[in-house]
Amino acid sequence: MSWTDERVELLKKMWGDGQSASQIAKELGGVTRNAVIGKVHRLGLSNRATTASAKPATASKAEAKPATEPKPKAPPKPETVAKPAAPEPAAPIPIRKAIIPAGQPLPPQPSANEISPEALAKVSEVEKKAKRLSLLELTERTCKWPVGDPATDDFWFCGLATQAGKPYCEAHVGVAFQPMSARRDRRR
Repeated sequence: MSWTDERVELLKKMWGDGQSASQIAKELGGVTRNAVIGKVHRLGLSNRATTASAKPATASKAEAKPATEPKPKAPPKPETVAKPAAPEPAAPIPIRKAIIPAGQPLPPQPSANEISPEALAKVSEVEKKAKRLSLLELTERTCKWPVGDPATDDFWFCGLATQAGKPYCEAHVGVAFQPMSARRDRRR
């Protein structure tokens, strides 16, 4: 079913006459009540919730149409159309996790029991040989593993050669990218 101009005009007329979405859907055929409601919404038609002077759909033609009205398909009079509701206030923006300012303690890091002892031993050996680069000295070929507290002068990045396709050296890849089963087993 497509919304042709004729079907849209019939929808507008019936909606203006006060018929329900179910009645309009039945009259149009091949369309659901929800489709009618959606189309009414997209067209920006009145929701009629506050319109007290709208005639019920079962009113006789004599009641619904005054004798002096020039056209039978005239749009509803302005006094019978409810004013559009004021836009609802925007939903509150969700609060993001705060950036920790310099000098503040860092949140808890993964504990040593979550990382295999072999990986920890390898990391401590590698960090003794690390190049200790600053952020500005990093390239795509240097390990970007941070070491220390960023709020202190003793903060640096590993700087050793990266493993292919990874941002870290071999030792730090072993800590950062662990198989799911290994992580799951340590939690038990």
